[in-house]
Amino acid sequence: MKRVVKIFSGFTGACVLIFVGAVFLAGYNMNSLVKEAVEKFGTEATLAEVKLDKAEISLKSGEGSLKGLKVGNPKGFKTPSAFEMGSIGIKMDIETITQDPIVIKEIVITGPQVTYELAGTNSNIDAIQKNVDAYSKQFPTGENVKKSEGERSKLIIENIYIRGGNIGVSAGFLKGKTMNASLPDIHLKDIGKKEKGVDPSQVIQEVMGSMTKAVGSAVASLGL
Repeated sequence: MKRVVKIFSGFTGACVLIFVGAVFLAGYNMNSLVKEAVEKFGTEATLAEVKLDKAEISLKSGEGSLKGLKVGNPKGFKTPSAFEMGSIGIKMDIETITQDPIVIKEIVITGPQVTYELAGTNSNIDAIQKNVDAYSKQFPTGENVKKSEGERSKLIIENIYIRGGNIGVSAGFLKGKTMNASLPDIHLKDIGKKEKGVDPSQVIQEVMGSMTKAVGSAVASLGL
């Protein structure tokens, strides 16, 4: 059970990291570039193919969405994807887009489908978790953060909602069957507010830590 909790936490952190990549281009209202950035940024972070059907980001309204986000698997795994999303919605405080920190009023992740594939002693999302951890270490955090030209702005995220999720487990010992469990709806508040803004990698760390208790009750029924 603890392994699955950690895995879903990693999935959520990766999702936020991917979305943060879109936020910084969103200010230029170039949807095609946002799509390219999400796919490039996500693929670099996870070392798995990331595809996005559509991005719609409006500077005027401060709202946007990512639709049809799909993250494949690292090499060595057989299932089609590690996770898929129906949609990710965002609402920004447009007055802060050119400031530091940038304030994101709301991120809503709807219908996440997580596929946890066991291959020997490893799993697909354990592998992705390690890749994301390694990627996030490229960015300074805490006291090591120094503002310099070209450095990304800090973030405050007032609300993150994750709704209507499901996790499926695939493994050789299940003989072709998949074990499934519904994920709880989750609400995280005021990420980075106390610190007056945090680096995107710190957003990941906070999300991962907050997810553990919420997910535990959902995955307990799988007996893992």
